[in-house]
Amino acid sequence: MSPPEPAPRLLRAFLAVAEELHFTRAAARLYVAQQALSRDVRRLEAELGTELLLRSTRRVELTADGERLLPYARRVLAAHEELAAAFGQARPLLVDVNSPGLVFERVLEHARRLVPDLEVMARYESGLTGAALEIAAGRLDASFGRWAGLEPALRDQLGHQPVRLEPMAVVLPEDHPLADRAEVPLGALAGESVYAGAGNPRTPEWTGLAHELFAGRGIRVSPPAPLAVGREEFERVMAKYRHPVLAVVDFPAMPGCVLRPLTDPVPLSPVSLVWRKGLRHPALDAVRTAAATLARDEQWLEAPPGSWLPEADRQSMGQP
Repeated sequence: MSPPEPAPRLLRAFLAVAEELHFTRAAARLYVAQQALSRDVRRLEAELGTELLLRSTRRVELTADGERLLPYARRVLAAHEELAAAFGQARPLLVDVNSPGLVFERVLEHARRLVPDLEVMARYESGLTGAALEIAAGRLDASFGRWAGLEPALRDQLGHQPVRLEPMAVVLPEDHPLADRAEVPLGALAGESVYAGAGNPRTPEWTGLAHELFAGRGIRVSPPAPLAVGREEFERVMAKYRHPVLAVVDFPAMPGCVLRPLTDPVPLSPVSLVWRKGLRHPALDAVRTAAATLARDEQWLEAPPGSWLPEADRQSMGQP
């Protein structure tokens, strides 16, 4: 039996690494997380039943089979692009999901099952403001985040669909006095300085939400820290500065840290799917359908009793 024909996305991942001989540069070139790129290359190797790359901590090299695949991959991708252009087929849809490991990757997985012949590619802009500027400029198609936190002039260029009211949490160093609690009442953070993206030009909508949440509770938004793009940099900054970090309950686990839900009240992070007005793309329709389906089936838009949400966000999310 002949091996299955690899998906263009997998070949594109291999080609980027083969040409850059560096996973970080290849991931930046494709605007994807390095973990996602590595996963696609491993999947391609599994489908073809051979090792294509030799990886070490210092370098990446092509194996003999990798060298053999390289010209075929280039020809297949070029032919795929020519065919799509000739018959008006949709280009890949570029969707920002903020960070690897968050729940919105499930929306893209669901959408891919709805349109298996189309490519839905994840990107990681880490903040809706930064992603929305890319969407308005036509360099990105859609993203997830706090709609009410965007500037009105920017919102005028975009459409949005409420998707999720996500309970918020705090990331604590495992030796923090509050780390042994199963959940952390907001009042227990009084006197603390909590990192919420201050100084990051990509995330002012998140920092603004933190200021509203902390106001009158004796909690400070910590001063700016070095920008942390990607999980490894976030872990490094967290280890050095050791401030509690405002997060959401599905935030990925971090070594040396614990994630604790916030209570009394339960603060909610309002998340919409955001896209460029006028965009027509069948994969966008699939992403919107997937988001609506998961929101309905898993009750993502049901606010728990006694939860906290700013009035502007209640209106934008269609909450009573």
